[in-house]
Amino acid sequence: MYRYDEFDHAFVSERVEQFRDQVQRRLSGELAEDAFKPLRLMNGVYLQLHAYMLRIAIPYGTLSARQLRMLAHIARTYDRGYGHFTTRQNLQFNWPKLSEIPDALADLASVEMHALQTSGNCIRNVTADHFAGAAADEIADPRPYAEILRQWSSVHPEFSFLPRKFKIAVTGADRDRAAIQVHDIGLHLKKNDKGEIGFAVYVGGGQGRTPMIAKLIRDFLPEEDLLSYTTAIVRVYNLHGRRDNKYKARIKILVHETGAEELARQVEVEFAALKDSELKLPEKDVEAIASYFALPALSERAEGWENLARWKKADPDFARWVQQNVQPHKNPDYGMVTISLKPIGGIPGDATDAQMDAIADLAEEYAFDEIRVSHEQNLILPHVALADLEAVYRGLVAINLAEANAGLITDIIACPGLDYCALANARSIPLAQEISRRFGNAERQAEIGELKIKISGCINACGHHHVGHIGLLGVEKKGAELYQITLGGSGDEHTSIGEIIGRGFEPDRVTDAIETIVDTYLGLRLDPSEIFLATYRRVGPQPFKAALYGSTAEAA
Repeated sequence: MYRYDEFDHAFVSERVEQFRDQVQRRLSGELAEDAFKPLRLMNGVYLQLHAYMLRIAIPYGTLSARQLRMLAHIARTYDRGYGHFTTRQNLQFNWPKLSEIPDALADLASVEMHALQTSGNCIRNVTADHFAGAAADEIADPRPYAEILRQWSSVHPEFSFLPRKFKIAVTGADRDRAAIQVHDIGLHLKKNDKGEIGFAVYVGGGQGRTPMIAKLIRDFLPEEDLLSYTTAIVRVYNLHGRRDNKYKARIKILVHETGAEELARQVEVEFAALKDSELKLPEKDVEAIASYFALPALSERAEGWENLARWKKADPDFARWVQQNVQPHKNPDYGMVTISLKPIGGIPGDATDAQMDAIADLAEEYAFDEIRVSHEQNLILPHVALADLEAVYRGLVAINLAEANAGLITDIIACPGLDYCALANARSIPLAQEISRRFGNAERQAEIGELKIKISGCINACGHHHVGHIGLLGVEKKGAELYQITLGGSGDEHTSIGEIIGRGFEPDRVTDAIETIVDTYLGLRLDPSEIFLATYRRVGPQPFKAALYGSTAEAA
């Protein structure tokens, strides 16, 4: 795990004291809200519907037990005893007092964390595969490159006031678990014929009001050119991105209006000028950063296989949890554990201070002191010996976080929606809870199989509804909440944007509509191995439209 050097410590601490002074001047009336707003946004502080919200950066979703305990402390001390993990691998506190936020930031700085660049028109938290460094299918660990990008982009003098926010994601396996094709820049680690590490570079993806899938503009970018090529992309965007209309300011619009081929040409011109500059990455620097992310010393734990078989036979609930929430590790004696933050009827992504403390304890005792945050609003213990799975499971049962639903219909992504967010048109959380309860039966979830439901309370798409197998978008129509349903979205290596299935549904009819869609799928699939998305792609929208609307189907 990356550790701050002296510069990092001094820089973050100075920023805390700067913001403390700004808050004091705001509270005294010396600073008006209009003047204070850009200053608080630079420090991750939003003003939501009911209170301030503090968004904390978790670079590439990686945490130590010490850091997670500090987040629990902040939840307990400055908020209402819980935090909300987001789709950008960040954590949000929804109820801090403005006067206490500088103290919370000082506490964060003591464990090498901050809230910088979690808001504003700058390069946001760089996200990565939540199984990075552990996945059996990994080509290379994406986190060293995400850390290099984090250091390069932090308070970058040229890129601190971009036309709009800018998001970068990196993945290192054939299976894309970082949704790179719906990011402004998506980097896919790969090896060329010589075995050299490089990146496929995607540009111009994004969700929100105008969802678009990123275009591949470089099939193989050598590792040493990562910063110069990324600089070239952001420089072209900064120069030509629209500033006259915030809804058309993202790089995806520039790519669409300019054309991917022409944009790539302009990037190459900038890159040619930067290629041999100080931005070229020395191999020794990459190795130095990579050393922070070395795989822990995993001892041989072959006894786990026999123990696991015995435990699974004795406890069907444990067996179901292993089946659904434990993925293969690159070391066969170990597994990657997904801690579902989606208990049946719970609020997606929320964890209490006590739960965070307990997970930190488990990470310290059984998982080499590492926790990851996934963009699907779950937590991961990336290195757990099979021989320790039963103890980890019992620990999770004790804090009500042993739901065996990773990737199933109740593993729902949902934004905070109208319960918190000033931008939202509709509530997301109650809908997620109702769907979770309706489909909460374990046998029924298993029968349905992999199915990703994603809910956004407004067009900004923080709940990633565009790439949900079933997406739900809350809209306001004539003063009432209405939910538009999309089908067929996906955020993996075969990214697709969901299609609007028809007119929207009132809140009390949405769950019934989901049930109709699910029942239609179960009746259409070729066999139990065909997941919902595959069935939808095979048969198209018409059977689902007919089931929902009969002969009166029409676009919303």
